[in-house]
Amino acid sequence: MAKVVLSTLNAKFIHSSLALRYLRSAIQEEHHVRLLEYTIHDPLDLIVAEFYEEEPDVIGLSCYIWNIEQMKKLIPLIKKVLPDVFILLGGPEVSYEAPFYMNMLSEVDAVAVGEGEELIQELLEALHLQLPVKSVSGLYYREQGDVKYSGPRGYANLETLPTPYPDEYMGELKHRVVYYEASRGCPFTCQFCLSSIEVSVRYFPLQRVLRDLERLIQAGVRQINFVDRTFNLKKDYALQLFSFLAEQEGDTAYHFEITGDILHPDLVEWLVQHAPVNKFRFEVGVQSTNELANQAVHRRQNFEKLSATVRKLKHSGKIHQHLDLIAGLPHEDYASFRKTFNDVYELQPDELQLGFLKLLRGTNLRADAQKYGYVAMDSSPYEVLSSHVLSYKDLIRLKRLEDILEKYYNSGRFTHVVSYLTEHCFETPFDFYQSFGDYWHAKGWTRIGHQPLDLVHRLREFLQFAGVWDEISYALLRVDYTLREKQRPRRLFWRSGMEEKEQDRWLMSHQSELRDIFPELSPVLSDTGFPSRAVIERIPRDAFLRLLPSIHAVDSTSEEWTAGTLLFMFPKTSGTPKIYGWVP
Repeated sequence: MAKVVLSTLNAKFIHSSLALRYLRSAIQEEHHVRLLEYTIHDPLDLIVAEFYEEEPDVIGLSCYIWNIEQMKKLIPLIKKVLPDVFILLGGPEVSYEAPFYMNMLSEVDAVAVGEGEELIQELLEALHLQLPVKSVSGLYYREQGDVKYSGPRGYANLETLPTPYPDEYMGELKHRVVYYEASRGCPFTCQFCLSSIEVSVRYFPLQRVLRDLERLIQAGVRQINFVDRTFNLKKDYALQLFSFLAEQEGDTAYHFEITGDILHPDLVEWLVQHAPVNKFRFEVGVQSTNELANQAVHRRQNFEKLSATVRKLKHSGKIHQHLDLIAGLPHEDYASFRKTFNDVYELQPDELQLGFLKLLRGTNLRADAQKYGYVAMDSSPYEVLSSHVLSYKDLIRLKRLEDILEKYYNSGRFTHVVSYLTEHCFETPFDFYQSFGDYWHAKGWTRIGHQPLDLVHRLREFLQFAGVWDEISYALLRVDYTLREKQRPRRLFWRSGMEEKEQDRWLMSHQSELRDIFPELSPVLSDTGFPSRAVIERIPRDAFLRLLPSIHAVDSTSEEWTAGTLLFMFPKTSGTPKIYGWVP
């Protein structure tokens, strides 16, 4: 029996490693295994000290783009204090250029290529019997100072692999994001993605998947992220999983990677009719609407079909949609990316993520870097700095745009005012985010922190600078500020028409009127302390009309709105307020 430590450095504590849990399940019956997870922010000396206390024979480290720089520092430290330990690396960052890493890190004894569940069993047996490790296929190893390869190995049999989530380890997953796969492989050949290397798709037995999911849900896991590269590839399989998850009680949320243009109409219709509200989250990789760019990276996509699907799911109001873009693809210059951004922004996803092309080790696009004039970072994350059509100056500006997009769109804090600005005050949404990003940079705000209220003041200052600050944007900014609060704000950033005490007196004296307009408020208005949970705002007619879809209840006795009044009523404890609107 070998003493084995399996470890990795996650990006955040809330994350968990699926790969290590597969490996642990594969060997735990025959060996003593400790799974030790850390983050990239943990002190390396403390990690090494914990490894040392375990006195392991073998340490297996899972390497990814986000942790490889720290791994380069950690591995030599391990060998200094544990000179006899066998260090095995695995994971996508090292699998495709294993000789490069073994030559860089002399402390590494072997690198596993591909699926490791069966490989690690064979390796531990070989080490126990003192057999040469070259007998284990799928392994880069050392022999007389040279790095050699034992040859490829076939794929693991998914029907016989033990579950990575047995009952005895459910406790370690509490309050963490759990990663799960119902299939392996990808049918597409996108040249920037490592998944394109394994083009076949294999599925785990459905009943085994359902049993795993049921245990995770019963254990109270907060979020399950399916890592299947195209979850909806097999319609009937996906539908059975969607149906099962929709019937489950509890607060677990589910994240899926969806290919939008091939989501079958039957699946779309089922989701519209039966999906639970806010429990399914779809990540849809659009990347680009430039057909020349898509063709260059062997990406097939029907944006018209994708758009129809996204709109239909959005209209249902049930599924959170996260759409991805990549800046820096071949043939996509600054003007082309502006169009891509605006095309996708028009779909109004819940989140729009702007990523930047990375030349990952093992991808064909990395091999073709010279063809497209790519200049990229030498170390992780290998991000592109310029291309044959996109300058470094362009990329810097797009980084500024991305920062504003995160703060003012993806945060969900400025929904109403940003919608108005992008529709009426700037030529396109791209121009709003880009010009604001450039202004933010010019003011030096990139180098300093910010509080939520700072974002309000900085947006107002930018709009005044741009000459588009008007009474509608002012009103909608006040509304967004109030809606993001969990309790009645202690202070407002604007000078209200009524001071706090005056507002309280007005509310108390108009209880009867409010009861007549909004009968459902009667129980609330009977509470003498209700003014402390209320905010009143009078806003222009056009702003009032834009807010109608967000107003919980509106008095429609008057259609001649010249202005409207909003009552924000906060819950007794904490939570998002409801808006009541009327014309006095």
